[in-house]
Amino acid sequence: SVSAGHNHTIGLKADGTVVATGNNASRQCNVSNWKDIVAVSAGHNHTIGLKADGTVVAAGRNHFGQCNVSDWVDIVAVSAGHNHTIGLKADGTLVATGSDRNRQCDVSDWTNITTKQPMA
Repeated sequence: SVSAGHNHTIGLKADGTVVATGNNASRQCNVSNWKDIVAVSAGHNHTIGLKADGTVVAAGRNHFGQCNVSDWVDIVAVSAGHNHTIGLKADGTLVATGSDRNRQCDVSDWTNITTKQPMA
């Protein structure tokens, strides 16, 4: 998979490693040592990687705490926003970190969220 941030692009390789290119002013492209990654998401100036074991790694600007994901577990999907990060847990609930200026992290009471697409 691939993901495009504000000024950087990341790609997930078949072997679970990640490549990145573009503006690296906030070190958001410092992903060359990531291993066992199953999903990636590029935010404004940060990059998020979901590991096969359900943990999450981050690189880049952390001014708003958008990279504070080291204690997340049982995650099945991630999404990096402008200055925030969201994780979908295996039980269908969400975790969030980062800027909440517009209540974009106000997801603690969401339930039954899924990665499955509805049937057309």
